[in-house]
Amino acid sequence: MAPPPPASMPLQQRLMHLAQTLQFGWFVGHLTLLFCSLRYCLSYLTFNYYSRWARFSYRTAFFAAAATYGIVVYKAYRARSRQGARQQPGALALLGDENVQYLLMALVWLFGRQIPLALLPFTVYSVFHVATYTRANLIPTFQPPQQTPAGSASPGRSATKSSPLADTIGRFVKEYYDASMMLVASLEIFLWFRVLGSAIIFTKGSWILLAIYTVFVRSRYSQSNFVQAAIGQGTARVDALVANQSIPPVARQAWDTVKRLGRQATDATDINRYIGGKGQQVPKKAQ
Repeated sequence: MAPPPPASMPLQQRLMHLAQTLQFGWFVGHLTLLFCSLRYCLSYLTFNYYSRWARFSYRTAFFAAAATYGIVVYKAYRARSRQGARQQPGALALLGDENVQYLLMALVWLFGRQIPLALLPFTVYSVFHVATYTRANLIPTFQPPQQTPAGSASPGRSATKSSPLADTIGRFVKEYYDASMMLVASLEIFLWFRVLGSAIIFTKGSWILLAIYTVFVRSRYSQSNFVQAAIGQGTARVDALVANQSIPPVARQAWDTVKRLGRQATDATDINRYIGGKGQQVPKKAQ
């Protein structure tokens, strides 16, 4: 993330300098996503999720999501070009980038039918992105760090005094980040079952959506320790459930078959086989 403008500049110039960066557009996109998600949530709670404002909020939220991830993908491309990369990554390598995956899924949800659950993972990400940008850029722009008096700073510590609000935001991000990423992983898995349910009752376009989202979840499983942990926890719970003596043996056999087929499908769809194995570095954090 780019540093905030120099403290020596007047406030108006600092704001202009900040607003002219792509990173600020990224921040505005995430902030727009948060506001639209909140507006859509209010419509949903009042059973008006197909009203004009609800549809506008839903589509605008995913448009903002696509814009933010598009900015990140573009910045990565520009950075590689500036470093003199002779060859840009191939199609499979690009699809292995988390930000490209979220960009594509945002476009799928943007042009597809409304599924409220699809908004939640993007919303959780945006909470932390907005918080991080506010702490690292907005607060220092409005309130530049103050220099501590000479000799008063402890050895090994910064000579500048940070904002108490920035410190509070930093503690919030540090304390709740892992739990929130587990929540995102669980939401993405629940969403897969939601899409599967639509496919079972043959909702229009649901089988195509299921295929696309299955590829997305498979890729998330290979890249995210949180998704792996969420699936592991869910599997362990079902294992404990079917181990109960009151469960018919047929149910246990069916569950064992599901797990075996799942492992076979996971092995057969390992993308590392097709993009150069372990030598490829895959981004671990979506922006």
